[in-house]
Amino acid sequence: MKIFRLKNKSFFIVFLFLFFSFFLFLNYKSLAATLNKINQVVPFVSQAPLGEWEDPRQQDACEEAVVLMALTWGRKDFNLNYSPSQWRDEIIALSDFQQDEYGEYRDASLKDIEGRMFRDYFNYEKTEIKDVINPDNIILELEKGNLVLIPANGQALKNPNFKAPGPERHMVLIKGYDYEKEEFITNDPGTRNGADYRYQKDLLFGAIRSYKTGYHVPF
Repeated sequence: MKIFRLKNKSFFIVFLFLFFSFFLFLNYKSLAATLNKINQVVPFVSQAPLGEWEDPRQQDACEEAVVLMALTWGRKDFNLNYSPSQWRDEIIALSDFQQDEYGEYRDASLKDIEGRMFRDYFNYEKTEIKDVINPDNIILELEKGNLVLIPANGQALKNPNFKAPGPERHMVLIKGYDYEKEEFITNDPGTRNGADYRYQKDLLFGAIRSYKTGYHVPF
């Protein structure tokens, strides 16, 4: 387990031992909670902010988008007021950096999200890796005020907004939970309708699947 702290804020990366997958937990900034719901205020960014899905970098930019959302939530010095075209430029710049430095930008694993994006590009080191084995572990982190980034089989998410059949490798940011409806509240960058998008608890957890960095590397 690796723990990195700076002042009173932390980011957590969690290894899901049971499913051979990874989670990324991001520490508290602002928490909107009621007696039956947690829903943190996190700016939403689609991986294709202008709908330019023909651009290969944006087609594979779910990881870059969740990193940008996390940083706008977790860093006071990060710009919250970008236009869609400026967000597009940030996503492309982050993809180009990975291509130039590492020779690959597609389907970034969570380990490489930590090392290449948070560490190398943004010089951000507040992360932790830990084991998670069931949905309650995710809910507990949300109750602590953390965010959660999960890698998933996007086809298993059954999101009607995805172009069929959906991506086999996808990254989602979990920011809340509805106890009454048993739904995780997410910012899903794979659709322009992804802000506050809800997934049933067991459906989302069952879709979790880690993947390697590279273009459709076999599972």
